[in-house]
Amino acid sequence: MPRLYAGRTATERTLTRRRQFLDAGLQLLGTIGFANTTVRGVCDEAGLSTRFFYDAFTGLDDLALAVFDEIVDDVFARVATAVTDAEHRDERAHGAVAAMVAALTDDPRRGRVVMTGGFASDPLARRRTTTMARLADAIELIGRNEYRVTEADIPLARVTATLLAGGVTELMVAWIDGRLEIDRETLVRDCARLAVRIGDAATELAREDRGTCSA
Repeated sequence: MPRLYAGRTATERTLTRRRQFLDAGLQLLGTIGFANTTVRGVCDEAGLSTRFFYDAFTGLDDLALAVFDEIVDDVFARVATAVTDAEHRDERAHGAVAAMVAALTDDPRRGRVVMTGGFASDPLARRRTTTMARLADAIELIGRNEYRVTEADIPLARVTATLLAGGVTELMVAWIDGRLEIDRETLVRDCARLAVRIGDAATELAREDRGTCSA
């Protein structure tokens, strides 16, 4: 039977400390940014010693990646739920965009970490790149289901998904930075409508290509 200290096992205490460090990392990375965050600062914010920090993480990059991944996984989970729950294509697009925006901006720190916080850290920048590919994969999968993509259309579907992933991401960056002065409702509505129209345009291009090939 595990030994208890203050009513908790060693594993429970370890998980609690890790949670404290993750919360402290979110606070600092999402406010002052990676370049201004230090291990000592994280420890002070968490109210824990550096010994406990290095029990949980190899360094600041490791913590930043853990914070980043936790946010991103939550975003994808929310988007997946929104797409599954909606009945019609336009509702699915609106729900997916709304879920993404809410997950990243209801707590503004989360959006800053994921969208604008990775440029001072090479590991974070690389993780952001792989996340963009993951987003493109998800958009492509949704598009294949919505538009009944054939094997011949897959290259165009990939181009469309990559275009949308990059566009949505940069749109979010501009909005979070305050360079895009529109309210959230307008952002979600316009982004969702554009995504659907781009999907329609890609479908039309695919039809044209098939017609050219058969001529």
